[in-house]
Amino acid sequence: MAEKTSHRELELLDAMRRAGGFARNSELALALDVSEETVRRTIKALSKAGSVARVHGGAYIVGARSDPSFYRRIARHADAKRRIARVVLRSVSDGMTLFLDVASTTAFVAEELRVRHHLTVATNSLGVAQVLVGHNNNRVFLLGGEMHSNERGAFGFVTEQQARRYSYDVAVLSADALNSKHGFLFSNTAEADLASVVSDNSALTLMAMDHSKYNQTAPHRGFEPGSVDILTSDAPPDVALAHKLNEWGIRVDVPEDEKHHVAAQ
Repeated sequence: MAEKTSHRELELLDAMRRAGGFARNSELALALDVSEETVRRTIKALSKAGSVARVHGGAYIVGARSDPSFYRRIARHADAKRRIARVVLRSVSDGMTLFLDVASTTAFVAEELRVRHHLTVATNSLGVAQVLVGHNNNRVFLLGGEMHSNERGAFGFVTEQQARRYSYDVAVLSADALNSKHGFLFSNTAEADLASVVSDNSALTLMAMDHSKYNQTAPHRGFEPGSVDILTSDAPPDVALAHKLNEWGIRVDVPEDEKHHVAAQ
């Protein structure tokens, strides 16, 4: 006979439904007035029962209308994205003005940035805003525009106009593909257009993407590759792609153990 759902589990499911089917551990802990460890244990039990699926820093209700591709993407290559986020952190200092996009890798970056103070963050991502707002005296500005449910973020003319109002010290962006012929490529034109706007307004443009996107293709071009200053990834590119990145003036940052691995080859 199936184990009965506990009162705590029912409370957590109800809180997730009120949040739209997805919530972060920190949000659930606040809503239920319990510790994040209690939330993690409850989510683990619900995950075993098949009621929810765990992702980095939270969970979503399985089969809910709010179970879009974003949550599945954030769980893919999670270890690599976490390693990338730790490298990105080295480029961000207290007091900077940042842009963070809606990419799943950027969600990991936002988590790492919680150790920084007095950041000014402009973002089109609901998730990024939720992670950083009200923490360490950060100021967070959520850009308006048309919401894309699969990305949990806003795009379009209004978003681009609002993005132009800021002067960014660092823009943390991602792309769906990178190849030596066209550079950084995007699956949809709205994301490509916004990335171009943000890059034009940033002192340093940093692309954060895992190595599975190397030598791939996607339909839309955004900015010229030379607009990017740093590519941060979990592993170095192959020789041909590395040569092209060097031609474009893009520095490649990878975790320290990967640098040692390359040096030893």
